[in-house]
Amino acid sequence: MPQNKRYIYVNAFEGLPKLTDFELITEDVPSLQSNEVLCEALYFSVDPYMRAHSNWMTEGQTMIGTQVAKIVESAHDKFPVGSLLFGDFGWQLYTVCNPGVTHSCFDRRSPQLLSDLNHFPASLSLGVLGMPGNLAYCGLLEVCKPETGEVVVVSGAGGAIGSIVGQIAKIKGCKVVGIVGSEEKMAWIQDELGFDAAINYKTSNVAEALQEAVPEGVDCYFDNVGGETSSAVIAQMNMHGRVACCGAIAIYNEDGNLPSKVTPIQLPIIAKELKIEGITGRRFAKRADESFKVLTKWLVEGKLHYKETVYGGFEKLPEALISILKGENLGKAIVRA
Repeated sequence: MPQNKRYIYVNAFEGLPKLTDFELITEDVPSLQSNEVLCEALYFSVDPYMRAHSNWMTEGQTMIGTQVAKIVESAHDKFPVGSLLFGDFGWQLYTVCNPGVTHSCFDRRSPQLLSDLNHFPASLSLGVLGMPGNLAYCGLLEVCKPETGEVVVVSGAGGAIGSIVGQIAKIKGCKVVGIVGSEEKMAWIQDELGFDAAINYKTSNVAEALQEAVPEGVDCYFDNVGGETSSAVIAQMNMHGRVACCGAIAIYNEDGNLPSKVTPIQLPIIAKELKIEGITGRRFAKRADESFKVLTKWLVEGKLHYKETVYGGFEKLPEALISILKGENLGKAIVRA
């Protein structure tokens, strides 16, 4: 049997995670029992929620995360060797599991055979054709409910979810503004993804830039960052605007014992009668088949584009997580085993 490599979470994160917060261990892979399979990781998803979920992790556990894995040995009739699985297996190279029961670093779902991805790479099941795509599709259309001609603002627009949200809004006939953290991301979302305007929050005053880009105001806001950026957007929303709160990466690395210093948003919420709703990936899990079909169709038709920032090698996982929390990824962050 091969040797497994596994990253464990050894130190509670203080601010931005550090390489020393993880320990790489090597161990034997157990023999298969009846109805079990041995999976070898191919691709790992790296996402900001991993930092947010650290409050619920225990020191010594396998670092959480999803992966695409290949079955290399099987004692299960319905899961033959060579099949690809999506699983919440965490940061480890090999996983032994019974695919018919829950085996998850989140303890909430069982592994799933990968859907037919047409000619697209398997890594897309961790991005545009997976949870990020499903969350972008359902979150925008179900919570924000954008109408043709409305203004949609997306923060974190250069990331896995935000880049898809903005493109869907364009497909629905909206005017779209993306807020990002680099000139490279500004160029990408405008020149390749078709956003109408882009704002670099690191070099511009978001409130002033937004007023210039959309003086008519904002109807829908898909929020991936929180913090002062979101306060600036919410202050410029129109009557009965809708906000989907998907992430708060701007505050994930803050000291939880200190209050966040952001402009209050209660007055515009009340005065404009805004609807603000939090969303998570698990909320829309039952609509995954629907979003998969629609997003695949748009990819085939050339209406939807994606980009992956790929880190090569299992040992790059901690580095990749730190990198995305700094906003250094373009599109979806993937680690190739």
